[in-house]
Amino acid sequence: MYCDFSIAVRSHVPVEEYLRALDSELTTRHRESEFELETLYFGGGTPSKLGADGVRRLLDQTRRRVILRHNAEITLEANPEDVSPATVRAWRESGVNRVSLGVQSFDDGVLTWMHRTHDAKTARNSVQVLREGGIDNLSIDLIFATPTVIERSWERDLDVALQLDLPHLSVYGLTVEPHTPLGRWIARKNVLEAAEETFEAEYLLAHSSLTAAGYEHYEVSNYGRPNKQSRHNWAYWSRNAYGGIGPSAHEFDGEARRWNTSAYVEWVARLFRGEDPREGREHLDQAQRLAEHVYLNLRTSTGLPISASEEEQMKRLLEAGWAALTSDSTLRLTGAGWLRLDSIANNLTLLRSRS
Repeated sequence: MYCDFSIAVRSHVPVEEYLRALDSELTTRHRESEFELETLYFGGGTPSKLGADGVRRLLDQTRRRVILRHNAEITLEANPEDVSPATVRAWRESGVNRVSLGVQSFDDGVLTWMHRTHDAKTARNSVQVLREGGIDNLSIDLIFATPTVIERSWERDLDVALQLDLPHLSVYGLTVEPHTPLGRWIARKNVLEAAEETFEAEYLLAHSSLTAAGYEHYEVSNYGRPNKQSRHNWAYWSRNAYGGIGPSAHEFDGEARRWNTSAYVEWVARLFRGEDPREGREHLDQAQRLAEHVYLNLRTSTGLPISASEEEQMKRLLEAGWAALTSDSTLRLTGAGWLRLDSIANNLTLLRSRS
């Protein structure tokens, strides 16, 4: 409802079929490829549903195809209700050293509205179980700007997260996709979307609360303790090459992107016919590379180096408190500036395209 990922809702998780299809995709497309990976990320959904043995087998078959560096960051996305001492032990023994929990909220009313199958107590307990099991490199997702029909305290959610003293948090505003149940409810006016003022206030509350507690707001939606940033996600923001397998997975080789069909049934069928499940490919032209360079740098704390002439054009941003300029002429957006990221990036891209 709040994530536009490729998903399949089933009473029985087809673990065997899924693992066979993943192995087939690696064989079909990457028979001659040689991968040495610094990060490995199982997500874009909830791979914890594969079960302890399924995750172990997934990592085993991955290792047969790729080389993982000795200090590789191996992240598993997980539902809180899938966390138990036995599963954590199995994940850790298989090589998982970082877990991202889809908590979303510590308010039972919000979780019920989202149709989550865990409650707030389960979410808090899952953090403790992971730590006791030896996985202390943890991240949680929280969602703000929920519809006004929900009586929810965003401040309380942040307070609970701070009490857990987590290494990393990802904070996302609820976005409405037209083809989702929420999108249809809002279109029929059964539910009112959070006002822009609410979205801004809650985003800035997270920014002020978490940075005051010592977190670095290092990307528009991400906060980390020192040395606990997501190494995998930095690869995306730095435009490094990355591979991806699975339904709806994307890959980037530095020049072009390709993506798989999103429907699970179609993805499996193509692979079992010995076909590549690729759905599309996009080669980035000079204008697209320029736009990405500006946008990706501005969305992180790295910032964007700008010229003297651009500094003059950016005075309005600085005066409004939306950006700061370092001594080496790097433009970095503030929390308030990140709320206007798209507009600022578009304006700077247009300025550079004309020069």
